[in-house]
Amino acid sequence: MSSTDQQVPHYPFPAPGALEPPAEWAGLRQGCPVAPIRLASGDEALLLTRYADVKQLMSDPRFTHHLVAEDAASITANESGGVFASGGTSVGGEAHREWRKLIGKAFTAKRVSAMRPGIEATAVRLVAEMIERGAPADLVPALGFPLPVWVICDLLGVPDSDRDRFAYWSDTMLSLTRYTQEEIDAAQAEFAAYMSAHVAAKRAEPGDDLISELISLVGALDGRVTEEVMTMTAKGLLVAGHETTANMIGKMVAMLLADRSRWERLVADRSLIRTAVEECLRHDANFGFGIPRYIGQDVEIGDTTLTRGSTVICSLSAANRDERAFEDAAEMDLSRSPNPHLIFGAGPYACLGQSLARTELQTVLNVLLERLPTLELAVPAGSLRRREGLIVGGLEEVPVRW
Repeated sequence: MSSTDQQVPHYPFPAPGALEPPAEWAGLRQGCPVAPIRLASGDEALLLTRYADVKQLMSDPRFTHHLVAEDAASITANESGGVFASGGTSVGGEAHREWRKLIGKAFTAKRVSAMRPGIEATAVRLVAEMIERGAPADLVPALGFPLPVWVICDLLGVPDSDRDRFAYWSDTMLSLTRYTQEEIDAAQAEFAAYMSAHVAAKRAEPGDDLISELISLVGALDGRVTEEVMTMTAKGLLVAGHETTANMIGKMVAMLLADRSRWERLVADRSLIRTAVEECLRHDANFGFGIPRYIGQDVEIGDTTLTRGSTVICSLSAANRDERAFEDAAEMDLSRSPNPHLIFGAGPYACLGQSLARTELQTVLNVLLERLPTLELAVPAGSLRRREGLIVGGLEEVPVRW
């Protein structure tokens, strides 16, 4: 390894604490907004940390996160099967945009609104079960993970009894270094077989669920929407719809309890729930890996030309703490408004399920504030541990008492 190689830092950077940002972010935003990094695979990429740069690249429809080009960097330590691998089944270009429009119809305000009572009832049940078991409790398995799995299984028309398998499949698809290639391949095969059987059952007997809707779209866009594309879409919805929200529930509560005056402010004024959720999303220093983009043609970012063939990682969390975009960016302001954070991305590839994620987070927070106003961390915030080795950031446990 040359001395130049040795100077390229390994990414993701370690953080001083589970809720704290890596020290590197502020320095890079200031002095090196387009920084070379080394990924878990050993490949090099470029890291963007400034708000304006990340927003520009995320909003550019020419670049996607499907890293199918021969010279694209490999994100993970594994050969294949990660969430950023398309396996050759993605719908590209204009067709991809049309497909997103079709999928987007599944996340209408009407559908999300119709799901709210079920989300609330599930949150109330899970919190009641946690209270019955007694304090201290770990919020991650008690509430954080089961709720979004219930939501995504409900959306896809999957029986609740299969939710544990869905959680495991989701984890393997988000592996950076946590699972072996053999484990990933086995999980992918299991998921594909499960979805194939599920699609067949829904084709025979359609229901009021997303899979039934997607089946009716097979053959759309001049035949480019195949059953394989539909299975990939279901996989994407599982990963995006379950894991990110599941982890965010634990992180949100931990952030609000780390300085308990925040929690007390919300107990006193629940009208702040919406802005508090947005601020937790912005302030989250542990979002995870970031969003990759493959640069298929030269593009100007700030004062830098990103050359064709580069793989760029957009750090949404670093961008969301940019002082150029947010006043007192390092501080949590529960009433911050407007709050144009980038945690759901920007532009044509912004997260389709963001309204559903917001609904889940707001509902969970409201239920906890109502049922457990005395909630507090059962351990010092500094002793919380990050989940390591996955593309999505989270906490291993969030011990609480009341």
